[in-house]
Amino acid sequence: MSGRRGPNVVLIVSDDHGYADRGRLGRSPDAVTPALDRLAAEGVGCTDAYVTAPICSPSRAGLIAGRYQQRWGARWFDSSAFAPDGASLAERFAELGYATGYFGKVHYGQEGPGDRACPPRHGFAESYYGLAGRQMGRLNYLRHSRAAVDEYGPEASWRMAVQPMFDGDEEVELEGFLTAELGDRARDFVARHADEPFFCMVAFNAVHNFCWQLPPAELARRGLPTRPDWDEAGEPYADWYDGVISPNLPDGRAYYAAQLELMDAEIGRLLDELDARGLADDTIVVYLTDNGGSTCNYGDNAPLAGTKYTLWEGGIRVPLLVRWPGGGITGGHDRAGLVSSLDLYPTLLAAAGADPAGYADSDGVDQAALLRGERAGGHDALHWDCGWQWAIRRGDWKLRYVEPGAPQVEGIRTVEHADPGAGLGLYHLGDDIGETTNLADRHPGLVAELTAAHQAWLDSLTA
Repeated sequence: MSGRRGPNVVLIVSDDHGYADRGRLGRSPDAVTPALDRLAAEGVGCTDAYVTAPICSPSRAGLIAGRYQQRWGARWFDSSAFAPDGASLAERFAELGYATGYFGKVHYGQEGPGDRACPPRHGFAESYYGLAGRQMGRLNYLRHSRAAVDEYGPEASWRMAVQPMFDGDEEVELEGFLTAELGDRARDFVARHADEPFFCMVAFNAVHNFCWQLPPAELARRGLPTRPDWDEAGEPYADWYDGVISPNLPDGRAYYAAQLELMDAEIGRLLDELDARGLADDTIVVYLTDNGGSTCNYGDNAPLAGTKYTLWEGGIRVPLLVRWPGGGITGGHDRAGLVSSLDLYPTLLAAAGADPAGYADSDGVDQAALLRGERAGGHDALHWDCGWQWAIRRGDWKLRYVEPGAPQVEGIRTVEHADPGAGLGLYHLGDDIGETTNLADRHPGLVAELTAAHQAWLDSLTA
């Protein structure tokens, strides 16, 4: 660090958080999020922030690598994987002498114990995590033990995601509320490393389904009924699943709001820990979610159209909050300009004093000046490509294509009760953030131009 201590970094990634579901926005009265509201009031929010995929695994793979995950073929669930080369964000921080800790969900692909995708294998000296890639992309909120595996059975144990957790490389059990456990471990990490620079990544599984998995005391306090997980001795999983997503789950929104509030409380305790140790001024705190909110899990993305799984704005535009009082990122302002989750890699490393050569191959850009309000701008264009659907946003224009008849389209419609659309759509987001008016027929030249630009981007990934 050349004798200068860099800022601490706390990177918080939630799961399927709805775009409208923050109290400060006033759109969802049942979204109780005082900690996120505090973070927005004391930091800045990015109005046009995006992740690189509308589902978790490729989005997370791009974020930790700082590169478009399409470079190594990670486009959808079946192809997503941790980057096969290059240094992770954690490895770069470790090179700078930072203490590194990871607490939460791991889902980059179909990783297993000991794989490169496991936090101890890509730069995190301390870690407590669950492998979601072989558990339907989820982690159970309450149970992670061999007893639970035996109780649930061979199929339900992975569908309900009750496999044990990991502490480093060691399998460990948890019978308790995972959100609180992650918060406790993150605060303990901060406390133990208060006298040295640290990079702490907290990847909550909240608010992913199944949100009825709440501590009994919380259910009682909120007057919510206990709901059983899937029993493989009963009805087929697909039939059961159809009854526990929107609009079919009784109290579905209340369960979701409860998990959101409890996650927010853990974020608040983490902010309080920074305050108590005198670290808040020189700690960069970042909050975002891994993809757009899941409306089938009762998330609210208003005023955006669509949901997780889709390239409507509701699938890829996310809340992004950043606070760094000592670095001039403060004041409660909203910052416009195209920002990507890929930008966290160079922005955070530059703030830590890293040699620019260490992030020269990132597809992100250092957005510190934008966050401070010193300049406008952001990316000229951002791209998404899932194989069967793609999109480009340049300025206020967005072109989106969904392959008609793709099997994923019908699957999302029937299983997740969501419409990914079909064919070409051109939208002017400055006038139509809800993507209600398709302007493709009125601007064929622009459609051709943006289509060519997207193809050129695809070609550049393998050049």
